[in-house]
Amino acid sequence: MSCVPWKGDKTKSEAPETPQQTPVRIYHEKQRRELCALHALNNVFQDGNAFTRDTLQEIFQRLSPNTMVTPHKKSMLGNGNYDVNVIMAALQTKGYEAVWWDKRRDVNVIALSNVMGFIMNLPSSLCWGPLKLPLKRQHWICVREVGGTYYNLDSKLKVPEWIGGETELRKFLRHQLRGKNCELLLVVPEEKPPHSSGPHIPMTKTSWQNLYTSTHFSQAEHQACSSASNLKPFFSNVLKYIYTVSAGKTILYAV
Repeated sequence: MSCVPWKGDKTKSEAPETPQQTPVRIYHEKQRRELCALHALNNVFQDGNAFTRDTLQEIFQRLSPNTMVTPHKKSMLGNGNYDVNVIMAALQTKGYEAVWWDKRRDVNVIALSNVMGFIMNLPSSLCWGPLKLPLKRQHWICVREVGGTYYNLDSKLKVPEWIGGETELRKFLRHQLRGKNCELLLVVPEEKPPHSSGPHIPMTKTSWQNLYTSTHFSQAEHQACSSASNLKPFFSNVLKYIYTVSAGKTILYAV
């Protein structure tokens, strides 16, 4: 269910309450259909009414005016499998934004006080009822702090997974980001810096495409993404960050 199995404290993940403390109420939305993006967003906001399937579908339709000829068949029907475009646009309606985290940076420089939550995109086994199929799909999960403790609120988990304090969180993030095809988004209020001062490391072509083309686009769009001139028609209405292939070469900056 995750890029690399997390071997945290199993007993604490089963019973997140700390002795002699008032039990913390944690909103943990469970998996339905392929609506992991919806669940991750609601878990970030700790509010089951923050977004609905209809809300995300409306955003998807707005971002995809030519829906009838796009390959997003599941999203066209409102069944989910929404990509990062929809997540970014949804967060903006609440005054937040998603900042992609470059895995080459040390997670120790993340200014946790400025981050409301984390959304991760990672490989996950595909299940058919109780059967786990030998197939992998990309999956959105939420990690955030509740009552002074960080939890993994993956919608496929039966209960929230206890992570711990800031030190344990950084270990968890570092551990997950070692995995293949794992990406991290920091959910921050608009205008809040996601990290402390340090050298800027630009987003790379490979990591950028992982978020947009893992399971959501056709082969033709995969090929289109390899050309910088073809990126803009797909993403220019949503992206807010500079995307570079090599140092000093700006490919796209959209507002």
